[in-house]
Parts: sequence; structure tokens; C-alpha cells
Amino acid sequence: MSKYPYRQDREELKELLQQYDNLKSGRSHSFIEEDAFEKIIDYFDEKDELIQALEVTEYAVNQYPYSSALLIKRADLLIAAKKYKESLYYLEQAEVLDSSDINLYILKTDAYLALDQQEKAALVSEAALNYFEGDEKLELLFELTDVYDDYENFDKVFDCLKMILEIDPNNEEALYKICFWTDFTGRNEEGIRLHQTIIEDFPFSELAWFNLAAAYQGIKLYEKAIDAYQYAVAIDEKFDYAWRNMGDAYLRLRKYKEAIEVLQKVLELARPEDVIYEAIGHAYDKLHNYALARLNYRKATHLNQDDSQLFYKIAVTYMNEGVWDSAIKNLHIAMRIHRLQPEYNLAMGQCYMEQGKIEDAVQYFGNVVRNKPKNSNGWLELLKCLYHAKCFDEGLEYVEHALELTNAKPIFLFYKSAFLLAAGKSKDAIIHLELGMDKNPKLVKKFIELNPAILQNQQVVDVIARFKRNKSI
Repeated sequence: MSKYPYRQDREELKELLQQYDNLKSGRSHSFIEEDAFEKIIDYFDEKDELIQALEVTEYAVNQYPYSSALLIKRADLLIAAKKYKESLYYLEQAEVLDSSDINLYILKTDAYLALDQQEKAALVSEAALNYFEGDEKLELLFELTDVYDDYENFDKVFDCLKMILEIDPNNEEALYKICFWTDFTGRNEEGIRLHQTIIEDFPFSELAWFNLAAAYQGIKLYEKAIDAYQYAVAIDEKFDYAWRNMGDAYLRLRKYKEAIEVLQKVLELARPEDVIYEAIGHAYDKLHNYALARLNYRKATHLNQDDSQLFYKIAVTYMNEGVWDSAIKNLHIAMRIHRLQPEYNLAMGQCYMEQGKIEDAVQYFGNVVRNKPKNSNGWLELLKCLYHAKCFDEGLEYVEHALELTNAKPIFLFYKSAFLLAAGKSKDAIIHLELGMDKNPKLVKKFIELNPAILQNQQVVDVIARFKRNKSI
């Protein structure tokens, strides 16, 4: 045996290429063995010289017309050259000679998919499943998942992955893929049963535990999901996606302290992401720790400066603390990104109203009702602002618009009554109060909140008392 096998292979290939050149030129010694043709084809294929590789296959199949291996190689290269119908012609010839080569079915499937004939592709792969076992069957099933995905038969994708795991429960690729498709198809109960079976035989499969947890999470069984995620991270402490999903489950259960602890673990294990900082900020927000909520929201903004919601959330933490100037500053940043976002304009209006800057507040509330005229919140804030600013005539005008555009929601009957009372129009005010009480008496609480002193009006008290006797408020 040669001391330098690589050199020997190189010399042998050089000789084969010379023989091929002789064949093309019609010179002597032009006969080439079948396996030699395969080596020459592979040489050009590996060098990405597709035209030369195809040329070799043409000589090869002419010299060996009954070689299924060479026919399949030519078909493979024709697919790469996007000559799908020609490829299928050679594959049909190869199948007559030898139907036991798995590449035959994989290439036929690829060709039909490329021709947008997904049903034919599926039929080829489905039929081939009967001819193969073991690794070859798994390969075909993976091919079939791509076929079903291509023509959007997503339940069949799940079925194929399930079959793979029934044959090979530790198949890493299938375990990774089925997690997504379980959620996408909503077949969480099946996913739970499948992974419970896998775990019985392979209790240290962290992917099986993760998929079981994700399936529980998909049907909102968050406690069970957390238990399964904890098994996954016990097996692999650096399984960052398990920590991440566990954090989400804790948030859903409103266990904010636990969520923070778990999400900080994610930051230790993986590259920092704005969504993780945002989630931690949200948890602190819910715990009324606004300083730490802001700190994490700000860390998120460093990673994603185009997310206006982050600046809005920072503003809301300041609003919760009554620090109006800082809230306004962050709302301005949010609105530089999304100027007409109703949520931001509403918050800006509230800040200016708290500062007593009524004209500014009205401007922003006006933006809200212009952009979302059928939404009650903007109208309610605008009307409250006008009421407290004693702009009663303007309030009556706007309350009419609110009634018209919100399909006469009862709350605006109460607000109209309040404005009429403030404008000294007691008779009309009582009529509208009665209309409001008749529609939804529980809303009288908001009527009183607008101005508690309104209960000093005996007519108002009489109307409320009369309805209390007849209906539960």
C-alpha cells in the first residue's frame, strides 16, 4: 500500500480525466469503467462545474444504458440544472432497472415539487415508504414532511414527524421540528401523549421534556409546563429556550418574582435580547417596582431603538409615580416613531391634563378621537378634560359627536347629563340621566366620579334612588 494514499488518488483521478478527454476526442484507450465514470462525475460536481458534470453523464449513460446508478446521477444533475421533466424521464428508466435505490424516490419527489405537482410528489414518497425500513424509511419520512409543508397540509407534517419518533424516539431533528408543528396545528394533547411515551423509555431526553412542556403551555396548563421545563433544565442546565419558556409560563401565572429569576437566567446563558429585558421590565412593573421596570425597559431600548412601545412603557412607569415631565419626554420619543398611535396620544393627553395644561391635553385627546372615532376611551378622556376645564358648551358639542360615532353608548348619556347640569339646563339633564339609568344603571358610578358634588342636587338623588328601588345598581 502506498505511503501517500491521497497522492495516489490524485494520480488516479488525473489518469481518469485524461481517459475522458481521449473519449471526447475519439483517441485510443477511450473505454472507461462504470465506477470510473462515477468518480469523474463526482469530481466535476464537487467543483460546481455543472455543465461538465452533465456532459460526462451523457457519455456515461450512452456507454452504460442499463446502469441505474448512472441514470440517477444524471437525473440528480438535471434537477440541479432545473431540467425537471428531463430528469423524470431518466428516473423512470432507472426505476425499471432497479426500484430499490432510495435516491430514485427522493429525486422524483424533488422534481415533482419543483414542477409544483405536490400531490404527485406525495404519492411517490408515500408509496416508497412500503419498500424501506430503518434509516431509509426515516429519510423518506423527512422528505415527505417537506412535501406536505410545501402544499400546506400541515396536519400531515405532524403525522410524519410523529411516525419518525415512533420509529426513532431519540431523533433529534424530529424532536426539534415537532415542537413547532404541535403548536402550529394545535395538536397539543397528541403531543403530550407522544412525549410522555418517549419519556417513559428515555427519561433523560431534555428535548422530549421541553416538547412536553411546550404542549402543556399550548393548552394553558402552565403549572404542568413549568414542572416539565424544570426537568429539561435539570438535564441540561444551559437549555436557554427552556428557561425562556418557563419565564413566560410564570408571567402567565402572574408569578412575577419567579419569572424575573428565570428570565435573568436566560440573560446569563444567551445573548441579551430586547424581548427578555422587556419581559423582566413587565414583571417589575406588575410588582410596582417602577424604577427596576424602567431600568430593564431602557436596556431593551439599547438593543431595539425602533420599538416605540418600550418608550411608552417607560412613560407609563413615570405616570404611575406622578412624574409627568419625564413621562411626557418618553412619550415624545415614542411618538417620533409612531406619531398618531392612539395609545400614546391618550397618555400624553392625560399627562397634560394632570399638569393643568388643558389646551395641550385637548389637542392630544383630539388626535385619539380622530384616529379611533368609534372607540370610547378617547372620547371619555376628552370629555373629562373639558368638564374639569369648565368648557361646558364645547363638552356638549363633543358629547353629541361621541353618541353619534359610538352608536349611542349609554356612558355618554350620563356625560351629557353632567354637562347639561353644569350648563344650568336641569330639565334636559334629568331626562338624559333617566335615559342613562334605564340603559345601564351601573354606569351611574362613573357619572358621580366625574363630579361627586353632583349628589348635592336633589333631583339627581331622586332619580338614582328611584332606579335603586326597581333595579340593582
